[in-house]
This record gives sequence, C-alpha cells and structure tokens, in this order.
Amino acid sequence: MTRGPSPTTATRRPSVTSVRHLISIDDVTDADLYALVERGAAFSAGTAGRPAPLAGDVVGVYFSKTSTRTRTAFSSGALRLGAQLVTYGPGDLQLNTGETSEDTGRVMSRMLDVLVARTAGDPAEMRAWAGQERMAVVNAMSADEHPTQALTDLTTLRGRFGRIEGLRVLYVGEGNNTASALALALTRFPGAELELRTPPGYGLAASFRERAAEQAVRYGSVFRERHDMADLPADVDVVYTTRWQTTGTSKPDPDWRAVFAPFQVTSALWEGSPKAVFMHDLPAHRGDEVTAEVLDGPASIAFDQAENKMHSAMAVLEWCRT
Repeated sequence: MTRGPSPTTATRRPSVTSVRHLISIDDVTDADLYALVERGAAFSAGTAGRPAPLAGDVVGVYFSKTSTRTRTAFSSGALRLGAQLVTYGPGDLQLNTGETSEDTGRVMSRMLDVLVARTAGDPAEMRAWAGQERMAVVNAMSADEHPTQALTDLTTLRGRFGRIEGLRVLYVGEGNNTASALALALTRFPGAELELRTPPGYGLAASFRERAAEQAVRYGSVFRERHDMADLPADVDVVYTTRWQTTGTSKPDPDWRAVFAPFQVTSALWEGSPKAVFMHDLPAHRGDEVTAEVLDGPASIAFDQAENKMHSAMAVLEWCRT
C-alpha cells in the first residue's frame, strides 16, 4: 500500500535554523531595527513585492485583552504572507486552569511557528513562552511595553518624512506602554528628539526613562521628560498622544482627569509648530486626550498610522521566520 506524506511533512515546512522573538524593543539589534522599519515602509508604499515567506506556517494569535488594530493587523498580515491562523480568546487556554506558562509555550511550539500575544500583564509570561527554540513569540502589548506599536510609529515616520534621523517628536500624555516603546526605539536614531510631557505621577517608568536617556547619549539623539505644559518646544515635526485610559488598566486616583486635563492636545499646540503632523495610536476619545478638530483635521495622520500596523506586522512576521 502506498503511503502519503506524514501530517508533519505535509502541513508544516521545516523549521528555520533559529527563531527570533520580539518581546521588547531591546531584543532587536540596531541593524534589525532599521531593517524592520525600512521593510514596513516598503510594504506600506507597495514596493515590497508580493512575497509569501510564511507559506506553510501557522501563526497563533492570542489576545487576552481587547484589540481592534493590532489583532487585525497581525491576522491580516499573516494571511497576506501566506500563513494560516489559529486564534485564541481570553478564556481558551489551559493557563486558566493552572497550566504553567512554560508548559504552554512548549506545547504551542510543537504546533505553531509564531505566537502573537497580548496579555497587558507581566512580560515574564511571554519570556516563558519564548523558552524554546521552535516557535517565535511576538509581544502585541504587555503592561509595560508595546514594541510593535513603536515599530508602527517608526514605519509611519519613515513613510511620511523619508527619514527618522533628526525628527523632533513631542509626546503629550501618560507615560504608558506606547510611550515606553517609543522612547526605546526613537532614541536609537541619531539626531532624533523626543520630548515627553506627562502628567505629574503618570510619567515614564524609571527603568525606561533611564534606558532612553542612556541611549540618547550613545546615539546622539535627544530625550527629555517634563510634567507640565509650559514652554513647549517649537517647530516639532510630530505631536503624538495616546488615550488617557490605557487598554486593560484603570487609575486608582478618582480625580485623575483633573490632573490630565492640561495635557489635552488642541489646535493651540500648532501655533509654534504649524507644519507638525498629528499621531495617535488609537482608539481615540475625542474631547479627552485630543479634540475632534485635531484628530479629524488636516494635520492628522492617525488613520494612516493605524493602517501601518498591518505593514509593520508583516515586516515583523517575516523577520521572525526568515
């Protein structure tokens, strides 16, 4: 009797010699960071061709927290690169019944080629999943850092300005996981300037602030953080904000809105920077962190930025598996 190929041979291509994880921007070398941005920009510009480097691969998508853009971006991006998907909701994994993260990662690695995960919790769980050599793990947001958002942001800047070096970015709002990742990424581009204006008590976590400041010295970039809205820098290229209530979190201070109110992005910020574009990682709450006039106005590239989540996701998935 003639026997066909084994299920493994038929459905899963041989593993690459090594897998690459993206759990923090710190996991990416300078060369890979620059290459990921260029590749994302090429996908965005339609100049990347129509590769299918993930043909035969299976990508797992696990989101324990809500997501519109990131989940759709990685799902759509994986399909466009030739992969098939397995998706999980917050109640689907045996983690809920006490299985260890290490065991979950070991099992998944024997069935998946890439796992894209959002936990909004401690990234140590993703590190545990990455403790094997068969499956790449991508952090689609943890409590402290949102690395794929930073890659999206840099891809957007590269497409808009043709460069990242020397750009001046004013970030207004909470020092959350988006701000953390942006600080780690942007300060690795010579001449780039990132100024954070964060509400008192809601600044960047000390570990990220220290690493960004050290990188600024090393790469010849500029990093600053203040907790007021006085003496804003003029002639910035970008004004960036995020929603005040970060996904999956809550604020213990019942009067936090009063602290955040002075940090709303309004058209007045363009008086000193008339050519600046506006960026927002979305979802947005008009009337809270930004006015509708700004978000829906001619300076806004927030929805182009959202589309670039898919292009950047494709660059990340390709990088993980090639």
